Amino acid sequence: MIIVESLTKKFGSNTILENINLKLEKGKIYGFVGQNGSGKSVLFKMIAGFMSPTQGKIKVNNMQIGKDRDFPESCGIIIESPGFINNLSGFKNLKVLADINGIITDNKIKEYMKFFGLNPDDKKKVKDYSLGMKQKLGLIQALMEDQEILILDEPMNSLDEETVVKVRKLLKEIKHKKIILLSSHNKEDIEELCDVIYQVKDRTIKMIESIA
Repeated sequence: MIIVESLTKKFGSNTILENINLKLEKGKIYGFVGQNGSGKSVLFKMIAGFMSPTQGKIKVNNMQIGKDRDFPESCGIIIESPGFINNLSGFKNLKVLADINGIITDNKIKEYMKFFGLNPDDKKKVKDYSLGMKQKLGLIQALMEDQEILILDEPMNSLDEETVVKVRKLLKEIKHKKIILLSSHNKEDIEELCDVIYQVKDRTIKMIESIA
């Protein structure tokens, strides 16, 4: 469970989010919609431990982020442009990340790459990847270790339609055992995938029935 309590985030005199309270539980996909700069990515970064709140606290499975833990345990993240080692191939990049925890095999990495239409034997360096290929690689690193929490900020960016359909299907299949936070400017992504939709606007986050 993710609990956000009385959370406020300011940058200087500019208040991005003010007195936010949320309770996010396993088994659901939570959609966050709002204009650029509304605070969606800022919220995601604070939950992921990449940024500290000005006030309030965030608890993930009863552990306060920034106090009990620096980052949530078992969390797959894609926020903004995925960062990779440009001079390594896609497989080698994923291998470097996988070796940190040592819980998945090379074959598992290759399975994910093939699922997303990437060739694990391709020696092409990531610096030569297209935007869509880099986004696929970012999704793989977020998903490949079967993390309990997925924080997906515009995960469908630059993806071809076939891959978008695959990702939507996969998220619906795995959501019962995860907490998934999703932001997207694509109305169809939100309506098809999300059990609960929040609108981020005017420093607040409110549950809404529809994004129409």
